[in-house]
Parts: sequence; structure tokens; C-alpha cells
Amino acid sequence: MGSSKLLSLLVTLYLLAPTSISSDVSLSPEELTQIPVKFLDFAKKPEIFYWMVNIRRKIHENPELGFQEFETSKLIRSELDQMGIPYKFPVAVTGVVGYIGTGQPPFVALRADMDALAMEESVEWEHKSKVPGKMHACGHDAHVAMLLGAAKMLQVFRHEIKGTIVLVFQPAEEGGGGAKKMLDAGALENVEAIFGLHVSSLFPVGTVASRPGPTLAAGGFFEAVINGKGGHAAIPQHTIDPIVAASNVIVSLQHLVSREADPLDSQVLTVAKFEGGGAFNIIPDSVTIGGTFRAFSKESIIQLKQRIEEVVMKQASVQRCNATVTFDDKSFYPVTVNNKNLHEHFQKVAADMLGVQNIKENRPLMGTEDFSFFAEAIPGYFYYLGMNDETKGKFETGHSPYFRVNEDALPYGAALHASLATRYLLENQPKTTLASRSLHDEL
Repeated sequence: MGSSKLLSLLVTLYLLAPTSISSDVSLSPEELTQIPVKFLDFAKKPEIFYWMVNIRRKIHENPELGFQEFETSKLIRSELDQMGIPYKFPVAVTGVVGYIGTGQPPFVALRADMDALAMEESVEWEHKSKVPGKMHACGHDAHVAMLLGAAKMLQVFRHEIKGTIVLVFQPAEEGGGGAKKMLDAGALENVEAIFGLHVSSLFPVGTVASRPGPTLAAGGFFEAVINGKGGHAAIPQHTIDPIVAASNVIVSLQHLVSREADPLDSQVLTVAKFEGGGAFNIIPDSVTIGGTFRAFSKESIIQLKQRIEEVVMKQASVQRCNATVTFDDKSFYPVTVNNKNLHEHFQKVAADMLGVQNIKENRPLMGTEDFSFFAEAIPGYFYYLGMNDETKGKFETGHSPYFRVNEDALPYGAALHASLATRYLLENQPKTTLASRSLHDEL
């Protein structure tokens, strides 16, 4: 028997043999490198691939907004029931948390978001959204399908998992802060690390992209109401014009980034809302402005938030107006920071599966992602799964009514989920077992 065939057989026997789980059992480095390859081969099998495609299309046809993912959650629970995977529900209204493995340490989590966007789908195809004004335009339907695909594979090898894999199906990523609510509900109890992915049309199918450290910005929204005294436009001396005051406020806010922020510390402040008045010849009593602010460090986002309030209040006062400023705490997300040790782990696993040449480094983006709440609480890692294929036409970026998912990417995401978790558990076995530790009894 050739050495490659023998190695393949050893890995297969290791994964399938009904032996007892013990931290004393370990694989050689060569055998470890074969685990991602085996999972990818498994995920590409027609019975797994088309099953994931079917799941994804069912979810795509029936999109649900944040904390309203009742049918999506029901579908997930039904599939977990059929696999024999125990879970907790409800977690944060519609969330589901499943468990595969021993119920013992170490614990590692895999996350998929479930919610859709409030927009009309413009893609004409057989499985177009059946719900007017709602669409999966950010790939969360694919995220759920891939995590279920990973679960299906992992459950086959559940007796050989060296610890516990936690499946986090999360509601309300799109502005609802569902990750924070899941954290508060104890979804990551005992979990030592968490991985999450996002499909991306910026990278070819069969590639991944990420980076260590800050990868997505912290951000939030603000709204300010500037009150003056309305009156006829022909006699402005008898008014206190809130439109002029608001205009000065907006110009002054732009100086916060250009004049106060370190040029090497990326920040964004955009006023995108201006409402006031309804007639050409009437100065209104008040004006409402609003916008978003982003930064790549906790210190910078706190400073920016403080200065927004100061500038609005004081500039309004200069124009004889008064103002109130409110910040939407529900939409505030911290910086998404990728743990450096998990980055090394990801690089090794992805290289074994895809080849080093297919691992890209993405630039930091000013977008926000509520995976950041998980990565702030415990070591976390968030990466992009390429799905672009020029032979299949243009794939739009997220939040477009023309957004499409290249379903050829599904096996890669499912296999990466399974491989990252399995290898993490094998490489992070506890030296001792603490009998007094609170463990999961769902298993």
C-alpha cells in the first residue's frame, strides 16, 4: 500500500473508529493536515452539497427580519432534530444553540447569523423571495446552510470529537445586536474560542480572506434635534433659524475627523439625514439631523461620540438654538478584532485545505459586524469566504437588491467550519479535568 493511501486510511480510521475519547490520543502533524481535506471532500459529496443548497433556497424564499426569524429557527431545529443534535431554544428570542461532542472541555463555537434585510429582491430566479419588501441580500441564508452542513458532517464523527462544538445560530445581526443578546443569555458559557464567516463576492470561490487584529470598525448612529423659532422667510430677524444652525453643526462635525483625529487612525463621521421645514417661505421651528460614526479603536470611538455631542450642543448654542443628541445604543457595535493565535490556527487549517496561495489578506473595512460582541468577550476569529466566479456573471456586494450567492462556495464554508473546530479541539486539549466545572448536560 502506498504511503499516501496509508495516511488516508489512518485519518479515516481515526475519524470513524468507535474508540473512547481521550486527550491521550493524538494525531501526527501529517494526519492533522489531512482533516481539512477530508472534510472538504465530504462536503462536496452530492448528498451533502445539494442538501445544503436546498436548505439555503428554502431560507432565501422566506426571509425574516431581526428577532422575527421564527420559521428560519423552526427549520434549523427540525434539521438538528433529524440529526440527533441537542440544542437550546429560544436563546435571544429566535436563536438556537446546538451541541456536538462530549459536553466536556474544551469548548469551541461556530456562528451563523439568520436575519434578512428590509429590501425588495430584484433578481429574477426560481427561488426569489416570496415576501414583499424582504430579502436575504447579505448571504445569511448561505451562512445558516453552511453551519448546518458542518453540523451534519460533525455529527457523523461525534464519538471522536475531543471536546464540545457549540453551534450558534444567531438572530438580528443587521442592526439588532443579536450577538449581544445571545451573550447575555449565556450562549457562550464555557466556550474558549469562536469562529464566524461571511460570504464575499470580492474574492474567488475556493479562497478565503482575513487578517489578525482589527478587521471591522466600531460604529454607531446618532440623531440630533436642533430647536429654534420658526417664522416667515421674509422676516428672518424675528426667527431663530435652526436650518442655519444645523448647517453650521454639520460643517463643524466634519472637522472632528479632519482636524482632531490622527491621520493614521481611521475614522468616519457622516451626516446622512437632514429633515426640516415643508415650505419654501417658512423657517421651521426645528431641524433633525442624523448620521453614523466609525473608528478602529475603543478609545477613538468613545472620543468621537463625546465630541459629536459637544459640537452639536455648542454650535447650536452659538446660533441661539438649543439641541438634544441621542445615540442608538442598540445599533452600537464594538471593533471586530481577530485574535492573533486564532489567526495562526486559521492560516494553518485553511492552507491545508485550500493551499497557501488561496489565503488572501483583506484590508480593514469601515463596516460593522456584531460578531464583535463575541470576539470582545472571548477570543474570536472572523473571515471572508470567496464566492466570485466570473463565468457565472457579476456577483454584487452585500445589501444590493441584485445580490446573489454562488452556491459552489457552500462546501468550502461547511468544511472550514468543521475543520477549524475539530482541529482546535485536538490542539487545545486540557491537561486536567476539573470535576467541579459547570458543563453542558444537553449531551
